[in-house]
Amino acid sequence: MNRTQSSLFGRVRLYSRIAVAVATLLSIFFSSSLGSDSLNWQVVMAAIALAVGIPHGALDHLVTLKNAAPLKMTIFILIYVAIALAAIWAILQWNVWGFIAVVLMSSLHFGIGDSAFIAELDRLENREGSGIPVWAYAGAAGLLPVVIPLVNSRSTEALEKINSNLINWHFGYTEQIQLAVSAIAILSLIVLIIRKRYNEVLDLSLLAALAFFAPPLVAFAVYFGCWHAMRHTVRLTSLLPGSHKAFEQGNELDAFRSAVIPGLPALVGTMIFVVGLAAFSDQALDSSFLWLALVTVWALTVPHMIVTAKLDRAAFTSK
Repeated sequence: MNRTQSSLFGRVRLYSRIAVAVATLLSIFFSSSLGSDSLNWQVVMAAIALAVGIPHGALDHLVTLKNAAPLKMTIFILIYVAIALAAIWAILQWNVWGFIAVVLMSSLHFGIGDSAFIAELDRLENREGSGIPVWAYAGAAGLLPVVIPLVNSRSTEALEKINSNLINWHFGYTEQIQLAVSAIAILSLIVLIIRKRYNEVLDLSLLAALAFFAPPLVAFAVYFGCWHAMRHTVRLTSLLPGSHKAFEQGNELDAFRSAVIPGLPALVGTMIFVVGLAAFSDQALDSSFLWLALVTVWALTVPHMIVTAKLDRAAFTSK
């Protein structure tokens, strides 16, 4: 089972790298051929990537409450949804401060989640002795794809299209933020090189390229859907009985599929919710849809982050 599982982890890591590399190259191509102010291709890429990523959090109830009674499961789901709805209300009510909270929270969640993925892969490959401290990777892995795209010169136009209230979310401290994140990334690279963790050096290099060359919309969405979500999904295969059975049969695809298919209804539900939310909005559907979709994804990250904290902690402490 460990060999098949290790192989699946490796494949998902490869696919996430390919997705980020392709998105970066496509961004460079479309920006040069269509112009950096063209938004249509950005919206299409972002929408597809977000759709890929949404289902990965839909199994939180199964992971957190295994074999729970229906009443207990119902209460958990109601609390989960209530937290997400409260987060949606807060972001819509206080756009700027809600956005800042989302940026910081997402950076923390993404960085720790990617570090947990690497820790689990190390354990499957019997490389625990050469592990890396969480601080040496998580900070750079979370801040690069989330913060850097939001403080470059192209972020103003993208944020204006999404929500003009967010344009000056950084209060003018763009250079200081860029220097701080760059310093953290350089420190991480030095530690990783010293420890000969070249796979992680490659990961951070790809994330840096995505952050600097892809438009903000594309950078966040592709990272969320094609990197973070894919790696989190493969981690869930360690916890799901259907995936365990597939691993025992040496079937990687079925193991991964068992962690994806149950989450697909969440994608449909999210899209219906966003359309309904846009219908009650005072904006036109085409101008508000992406903003409301992003708000929904950000809000769902709040209860998702709380729930997955236990899973992440176990990844760093399990032997």
